[in-house]
Amino acid sequence: MGQENPKQHQIFQESSPPKRSLRQAIEVISSLISYSLPIKVFAVKWQLIRNKLEELNSSLIAIEDCDSSQNPILSGMVSAVLASASDCYDLARRCVDLSYSGKLLMQSDLDVMVAKFDRHVKNLSGICTAGILSQGFAIVVSRPGVNACKDDMRFYVRDLLTRMKIGDLEMKRQALVNLYDVVVEDEKYVKIIVEVGDLVNILVSLLDSMEMELQQDAVKVVAVISGFDSYKSILIGAGIIGPLIRVLESRSEISKEGAARSLQKLTQNSDNAWSVSAYGGVTALLKICASVDSTAELISPACGVLRNLVGVDEIKRFMIEEGAVSTFIKLARSKDEGVQISSIEFLQNIASGDESVRQSVVKEGGIRALVRVFDPKIACSSKSREMALRAIENLCFSSASYISVLMSYGFMDQLLFFLRNGDVLVQELALKAAFRLSGTSEETKKAMGDAGFMSEFVKFLDAKSFEVREMAAVALNSLVSVPKNRKIFVQDDRNVGFLLQLLDQEETNSGSKKFLISILLSLTSCNSGRKKIANSGYLKNIEKLAEAEVSDAKRLVRKLSTNRFRSMLNGIWHS
Repeated sequence: MGQENPKQHQIFQESSPPKRSLRQAIEVISSLISYSLPIKVFAVKWQLIRNKLEELNSSLIAIEDCDSSQNPILSGMVSAVLASASDCYDLARRCVDLSYSGKLLMQSDLDVMVAKFDRHVKNLSGICTAGILSQGFAIVVSRPGVNACKDDMRFYVRDLLTRMKIGDLEMKRQALVNLYDVVVEDEKYVKIIVEVGDLVNILVSLLDSMEMELQQDAVKVVAVISGFDSYKSILIGAGIIGPLIRVLESRSEISKEGAARSLQKLTQNSDNAWSVSAYGGVTALLKICASVDSTAELISPACGVLRNLVGVDEIKRFMIEEGAVSTFIKLARSKDEGVQISSIEFLQNIASGDESVRQSVVKEGGIRALVRVFDPKIACSSKSREMALRAIENLCFSSASYISVLMSYGFMDQLLFFLRNGDVLVQELALKAAFRLSGTSEETKKAMGDAGFMSEFVKFLDAKSFEVREMAAVALNSLVSVPKNRKIFVQDDRNVGFLLQLLDQEETNSGSKKFLISILLSLTSCNSGRKKIANSGYLKNIEKLAEAEVSDAKRLVRKLSTNRFRSMLNGIWHS
């Protein structure tokens, strides 16, 4: 009983070459069944194993005439069966010799063996069901052409599914690569994937694979599918959140990047936020963002996931407790555009409508970091500057104290620079920001007047866009309401002259004229301004506007009708 079966040993040695036939597998399984019969210990477990071996042997005998060397799926199946049989033979020998180290460990090993042989039985059944053995042992089912019918596409996907389920490592990997290629090129395949039974579940299971290459390839396919709103619920239903978060904690940077991108897409719907939190995803993502070893390609989507989650108040509070604010302020200083943008968006979202968080952002140096991104002397993309400016507006413009902090960092000079020199998008954003600033405190208005914003607003008064003209006029009107600014403005003759010239143009619409007259009305509060308007030669035009009942035109005429000029004007204005 304690001696090794010579025939069994010989069969395992003969089965070692790469081309292992079905006949060898049948002989090994038959011999293993015989060898296990006299085993007295763990009798119930061994009976379960023999039952599975008998099932497997019957299936192998049924397809014995097939040449497994001509079919890579079947060949891989035979190799896997022989490897499991070899492991089982080792367990049998130790049970025969009573040389195992512990009962509990051996019971566990025998349970694993039952599961392995059960899987082989199911895989072999899958091969037969898929019709692989009746298709002339095709090594690869050809990929359908561009205009292929849905049935051909479905058949191709089913073939890939079979290879992923029961193929060897290389075959599974190639099937995943082929699957990725088709879903990237033709979204019709994505619909077929979710319709073909088990394929989504197989992809989810492969995310937990110990084989790094399989995990990476499965993540790539999942990342594509998760981009389709119609199929997100199917992925969620298949339990994908947990595996994706476990991937975030894996050793593969490629897999982690794909998992983060998938989670970013899946969490666009805040209903999935709690699932991410429940699996420890918030902690894992914050760890990625805080790690100096994380790549920009990984940090950017990780930021995106966290940004999607801050809408849930409990999760937001947890992030704050874990130091998220300081982490993302550091990331806002990154040289990578994607990381910069994602981190700035996160800071905006987490501070939105929450004064305590906003105070924390300011205290941790968030305003300085944002102003640095906006600084024209720093090499940053237009997109990064755009995001920084939006964040500055949202975080600071509603508070006089925060505006004061902004000015202390030189923000006014930066804003003025981009009003003068920015590309179209940044210049327009700078104008909108300056427009908002002009409506804040008296101190801010004075600072803007001293900095030179008024002459820049004048230049926008004849812009093609009505919105731009209107913003410039309103902002200028706000600034000249300050006496000190009026004096600065009228010192340059070109400023007043240009306003009057615009007012005289036929194409100037009534809305624009209203703002121009309002500005001129403010300037009449300054002696030098009133004189320059009265001496300009545009009085007749202003009178015509007054006669036409243009808003505030009469008031402007009256302001200009001082004792010195009253004799020049008609008495009707006193009626």
